[in-house]
Order: sequence, then structure tokens, then C-alpha cells
Amino acid sequence: MEVSVPYHPGISGIEQLQRRFPHLRWLPIPALRTYAAGRPGREHHDELRALGIAAARGQIVALVEDHGRPDAHWCANLVKAHQRGYDGVGGAIENGIDRSLNWAVYFCDFGAYQNPVRAGETAMISDANASYKREVLERIRDIWRDGFHQVVVNEAIRRGGGRLGLFPDIVVRQYREGLKFGEALAERYVWGRSFAASRCRWIGRGERILRAALAPLLPAVLTARMAAAVLRKGRLRRQFAAALPLILLLEMSWSLGELTGYVSGVPFRADLCYSDYIRGAAIASGRGANGRKTA
Repeated sequence: MEVSVPYHPGISGIEQLQRRFPHLRWLPIPALRTYAAGRPGREHHDELRALGIAAARGQIVALVEDHGRPDAHWCANLVKAHQRGYDGVGGAIENGIDRSLNWAVYFCDFGAYQNPVRAGETAMISDANASYKREVLERIRDIWRDGFHQVVVNEAIRRGGGRLGLFPDIVVRQYREGLKFGEALAERYVWGRSFAASRCRWIGRGERILRAALAPLLPAVLTARMAAAVLRKGRLRRQFAAALPLILLLEMSWSLGELTGYVSGVPFRADLCYSDYIRGAAIASGRGANGRKTA
């Protein structure tokens, strides 16, 4: 197994980590197009993922984040799941820090991946705990070459006839130490706008307008959906109740970000539009943009 760490050289503490983990493959990326020092953003995360995937050499390429800790059997269970014929495989995500703000951020980000998750085919897997067959990623390289956006990549795979699987025994735990409320609030806005911008790649103008109009309802809808999931799964009810006020504030920030993203319609690259997305998805399915079979 190869572990690659793409990173921006300007972050602090990297030298200590390199000395502690010399066996890892460290990939400094100084020239990030999307990195804006001192400003909140997540686009450079997606760019780093794309560069890391391009440099990886394994038949299965898996993704985790710097604050994610896979459990002891993560690799073995991941490989076993891929043997069932899935093109992409994801797993459960749990919170590792018992603090109200951490729980609030966890439920907002990963509540849908709280165990127990239903094993089997799914429409979406999180890039905080995801893996893909190399050959599948190569077929849609144009989709993720400049930035790996999970919504776009997962949709391209499914539109190309591929299958995504989700399994409860592929577990990653989130340890976000030193998390601050102001930073979390800004992060929700940026990520909400990022999510909407990704969607703008394949939805039409009418749907964009509709989603923008409905964005103010998102805090209530998303929080109700989280509550229903917590009740259904029968776990973490006390933690959810304690974090509920923070969850509502974070989701308000997210909804404002989504609204801005749909109204502006700005994708991650100005020259990547809806027709480019369809072309990439068609290539993934082995068909040209006109629907004809390709080599």
C-alpha cells in the first residue's frame, strides 16, 4: 500500500510530520491555482485531491482527510467491498471529539454517513471516506483533472453506468481539534456555495432559479432530515440535542452559501460548463457527446 500526502508547502508543522512519517510519499504542491492565503475556501482541497489521485499508482485509489482516522480494518474491508464489483466504495464516518461544536459540524457534514449505514448500492459517497478503481477514474479524468469534486465525480460514474457502494464496516473517525465557531460558520458558507457551484455544472437555468428560491428553507429541511436520521438510527440523540442550536446556525450559513452559488452560477473553472460535463460523462460510459459508441 502507498500513502500519498499532497500538501501546500506553506502550512506549518509539515517538517515535523515528515520526520515522524518518513515512509509516506510527500507531494509538495507550491503552485495551487485555487489557493488564497488568509481567505476561507475549499477549492484548493479539491485541487490537492486531484493532484494526489493523478500521482497515485495503486489499482484502488482511496481518499481520507487530514483529520480522518481510519479504523484498524479499513483497508481490508475496503478491498473486500471492491471485489463485489463496485466502481466506487465509501463507508461510515463517525465523530471522535465529544464537544458540542464538533458534534454540530459532524452532523452537518457527515450525519448521513453515521453508522449504521445500509450496506449496498448508493447514489453518493463522501470524499472523506471514499475509494475508486483506478481504471474508472481514468475514464473520467477530464472531470476531475483540475479539481476533484465528489458530487460531479460520483454523478459522472453513475451516469456512465457505474455503481457506488456504501458499507458500515469501512469506518473513518473525524478528529477536528481546535475547531472554532467563527471558522466553522465561514466554512459552511464557503462549502454551501461550493456545493451549489458544482451542481450548476449539470442543472439547467430553471432548476438553478428554483433551488435558489428554496434555499432559505434549507436550515429547517436539513435539520429535520438530520433529526429523523438520528431517531431512526437510535444513536447519538443526546449529542444531537445538545448541538441543535449550533446546527441551526451552521445550516443558515450553508443556505446563504447555496443561494449565492445558484444565483452567481460560478463554477470552479469559468471554461467548464454544462456541455463539458455531459461530454465527460458520455466518455465515462464509452459514448461520445452525441451518444454514439466510442472506442
